Amino acid sequence: MEHRYCVIMAGGVGARFWPLSRESKPKQFLDIMHVGRTFIQMTFDRLSSIIPVKNFIVVTSIQYRELVQEQLPEIPVENILCEPYRRNTAPCVAYASHWIYSRDPEGVMIVAPSDHLITNVKKFINVVNEAFSFIEKHPNKLMTLGMTPTRPETGYGYINYNNNQFIEGSISEVFKFVEKPSIDKALEYLASGNYAWNAGIFLWTAKTIINQLKQFAPTVEQFFEDIKDKFNTSDEVSSVNNAYEKCSSISIDYAVMEKSNDVTVICSEFGWSDVGTWGSLHTLQQKDEQQNVSDGSELYNCHNCIIHKNSNKYVVVEGLNDYIIADTDDALLICSLKNEQKIRDFVSDAKKKNAGVV
Repeated sequence: MEHRYCVIMAGGVGARFWPLSRESKPKQFLDIMHVGRTFIQMTFDRLSSIIPVKNFIVVTSIQYRELVQEQLPEIPVENILCEPYRRNTAPCVAYASHWIYSRDPEGVMIVAPSDHLITNVKKFINVVNEAFSFIEKHPNKLMTLGMTPTRPETGYGYINYNNNQFIEGSISEVFKFVEKPSIDKALEYLASGNYAWNAGIFLWTAKTIINQLKQFAPTVEQFFEDIKDKFNTSDEVSSVNNAYEKCSSISIDYAVMEKSNDVTVICSEFGWSDVGTWGSLHTLQQKDEQQNVSDGSELYNCHNCIIHKNSNKYVVVEGLNDYIIADTDDALLICSLKNEQKIRDFVSDAKKKNAGVV
């Protein structure tokens, strides 16, 4: 276990969960599931049984440094890597992999989002252990975790893989990654049996992902190659700031995974959800007989709604079907579930108007 590392990506703002999720305290730092632990804490909890605490790295925005320290005091402060600008996941992976490699050239890493939900932790850990073992035996490979689809989901990207021939155990070769599909395509993928949801959870050696970035995204990798001698010195922050200022914004999926011929996948089903929207939260939580999810509000003639309030305010809702109502101290959202993707636009408009609620 000494060469196993976990990189938690925690720089997102969770705009689709507005007004609960804010730039000052986004989704990963909230206990949205009401279980007594935030998403980032649950991410740490489920992997700390197989990865030494000293080998956890959190990559986050500089503005969330104190939140990470507050919520994950177990992690060494020097392991909180702060991004000065949001540049998507490829620069995040480049920074973390070079940082790990500078300390441990034999480092093997799992890269995990900080804001996902996994309900069957035991099964998840079994899958991760199998994936780690494979990468340790085949260090030139890249691994992604694929979720066996349970419905024709149009909100996730998919992985097309070889389900007729396994490389080893449950591990298959990836043919291609595909974008979020139409409902017709999603139904086709579900029926085919050789497509999985892309969970955005990856495993590889630090050395291999650096080499893959060098091959497929050299302009991103080079900025971090140039400053590798600055890590763990007084010049690290200024050097990283300079690298991020020059970096383009690109995901690790686009930068490497969709181009490499060395990608493998292990498919499973362990109660995964990215909990990316109010609608996804609605599907996960306990409902009343009318399929409503409510924080104690009084509902009359309502169906398939999700109501959230963070106060003792007495709330009555009548006659709504398929709606989101999210009430905070300074903002109120009333939006149809079918249009929840527009919430990002609402946040953008509020920012332009300097509304002070984002």
